[in-house]
Amino acid sequence: MISQWGQTAVYDSQNTNCSVTGVNADYVEIEAPRMKYGRFLNEVDVERGRKVCVIGKRIYNELFPDGGDPCGSFIQVGSVFFQVVGVNVASGNLNINGNTSSKVVIPSTVAQKLYNRGDNVDIICMTAKSGIKMTSLEGRVRQILAREHYFDPKDEPAMMFLNTEQIFTLIDTLFRGLDFLILLIGLGTLFAGAIGVSNIMMVTVKERTVEIGIRRAIGATPRDILSQIMLESISLTLIAGMFGIMFSVLLLSLAEKIVAASGELTPNFQIGFWLAVAAAALLAVLGMLAGLAPALRAMSIKPVDAMRDE
Repeated sequence: MISQWGQTAVYDSQNTNCSVTGVNADYVEIEAPRMKYGRFLNEVDVERGRKVCVIGKRIYNELFPDGGDPCGSFIQVGSVFFQVVGVNVASGNLNINGNTSSKVVIPSTVAQKLYNRGDNVDIICMTAKSGIKMTSLEGRVRQILAREHYFDPKDEPAMMFLNTEQIFTLIDTLFRGLDFLILLIGLGTLFAGAIGVSNIMMVTVKERTVEIGIRRAIGATPRDILSQIMLESISLTLIAGMFGIMFSVLLLSLAEKIVAASGELTPNFQIGFWLAVAAAALLAVLGMLAGLAPALRAMSIKPVDAMRDE
């Protein structure tokens, strides 16, 4: 049951898939929020036990279908009213105690009183300073907690330790492998294209045997012929490559608009300037290599052979 009137919205958590999570103000160090309206919980909220909350995107869309800033409105979770101080539209990577979009975040001190939790803590989230791996700290954390709660630090079932660093490392390794595979496919496609350009230029040289022979007869040097064929090959490769880069930019712009329309992310899929320059330079090199064999063939054409071919 979800209803709304005036500045008060009633939210029945019994009939809606949601979760209520009590956190401290420094939780932002664990999972950074992306606030669309208002702010996240602060230290004053926690110390004074204020009945304030930050709601997720899905809850915001259900309670406030007309949009607008909900900060200052009250929502009812169960039998308790909370004042909305912010809307978090972050997609969330950890999903601790539920998905971020379906989560109502309240101060930990309020959660302890409302749900009779006392000093009990269900989950401890921690992060290390930049440059320090959590894997190196796991043993020390176990020893400290084992000493305080009287269990063997080697008894892993006694305390579940979820190291997200290992999960993200696995995912990062997977994506690096995909990047390498895509790189190989891209390079293979470029070399295949270069071979195609080389074949085209080879056919072009054969069809222009008479023209090249006449140019040689009226004084063109082998270097002139070489320059002409190489320049044509490089130009053909660069023009085709520029069309490919522009087509890629258009596709990436379309993908950015589709992802940005969801409102959850601010994507940046575009090709960097220096990456485009490097791609153009690689195309020029491949064009030069592709035109080398046809150019050498053109240089070997003699005026007498050209006239005989005619």
